[in-house]
Formats: sequence, structure tokens, C-alpha cells
Amino acid sequence: MSSWVTFFDSDHAIYVNARHKEVHAIVTGDGMAQYIAHTDRVLDYGCGEAAYAERLVRKAESLTLCEAAPKLRERLKARVQHERYIAVLSPEDVAALPDGSFEVIIMHSVSQYLSPAELDRLLAEFRRLLQPTGKLVIGDVVQPDTPAWKDALALVQFGWREGFFFAALGGLFRTVFSDYAKLRKDAGLTRYSEHDIAAKLNAAGYRASRAPRNIGHLQTRMTFVASKS
Repeated sequence: MSSWVTFFDSDHAIYVNARHKEVHAIVTGDGMAQYIAHTDRVLDYGCGEAAYAERLVRKAESLTLCEAAPKLRERLKARVQHERYIAVLSPEDVAALPDGSFEVIIMHSVSQYLSPAELDRLLAEFRRLLQPTGKLVIGDVVQPDTPAWKDALALVQFGWREGFFFAALGGLFRTVFSDYAKLRKDAGLTRYSEHDIAAKLNAAGYRASRAPRNIGHLQTRMTFVASKS
């Protein structure tokens, strides 16, 4: 995962323009919010920029954002420093929290950057951190044999609906020659079938099922909702 952390801590261009970033945050935040109640203490693990955080915390009792990339984490801390019910922590900080710290844990668009062993370790950590009746949500799980062109098509369609179509086309062209494309080719993405990720969750002590829709605009990917078994 270290190569991906370094990438996301750099001056990358994941979003094609400001409009893309804005609507991505809205769609992702709304997708997460459906799993949260106003009394929930929520952990968003591997949150990235978490541009939705200020809206999402209004749906919860508190929101803890966990980000491994140090520069990104410090920028995030500065942005939300006036939000009383948002905390920004490192993975090491989260690992030191007491048992049962959260009612809901969300890990969205992270599993593809973890090795299977890293995911197993986190599933055990999340199980400890969850309340007995808590909920784990894992979003954006990449399926095997999903070609990159399907992600590209989804971005273009998203851009068409949300008003950044031409920027999406330009962004796709730039991506071909970007550090992201090189890293994706060299490091790859970890992929799971529906059966495999469900089996992994079950082996870690969860009851899990696939949600009807993935969080976000990429419906070729999967979201799973799990509780302690």
C-alpha cells in the first residue's frame, strides 16, 4: 500500500476539474449517509480528502476521519479544525482506540489498494472497534475482469449528467500518461469477486451481504454491509 499512499500524498490530478470534485463529494457523501443514524459515532477509514465530511457529520453524532498520507492528513486537519465533532487521525491513532469505539465504520475505495493480508488485518481491527451491534460498510470493491474502459465510460457518463463532459474527456486523455496509470499498471489493484469478499468477511467474523448499489457513480464496483456474527 505504501506506493499508493505516496501517490495520494502527492500533487495528483484524480479529479478532472472542480465540478467533478464537487459532485463526486456529494454522491459519495450521500451514499455513505444512508448507512448512518444521528446517534452513530462513525469512522471513515482511508478517507482521502473527505470533501463530504462537513455534510456527513451532520448525519452522525461524531465523525472520525482516518488518513495514512501525512501531508493530506495535515491539510484535512486544517480544513476541519473548527468542526467540533470531526477528528482526524492516523491509522496508528485509530489502532490505539479502545474496543467498541464506533457504531459505523466505512472504508470506501480503499480495498483495491490493500493486499489481501492487509485487508484481513483491518477487518480484525474493525471488528474490535465496532460496537456489538455495529455496522461495517466496505465500498467500491473492484471486481475481477473489469476492464479500465468501463471505469472510463462511467466517468464520461457521469460527466455528461453532471456538467463536466468535455473536462472528463480531457482528463481521460491525461490519465493515460499520468503517474496514476503507471502505478496502476505496476502495482495493480486488488480485486475480489462477490463470493470471495463475502467469504473473507465471513472468515473474519462478520455476517455480510452485498448492497443493491455501490457507493458512488461506479456501479461496476460493489459495496458490502457487514455486522458481527
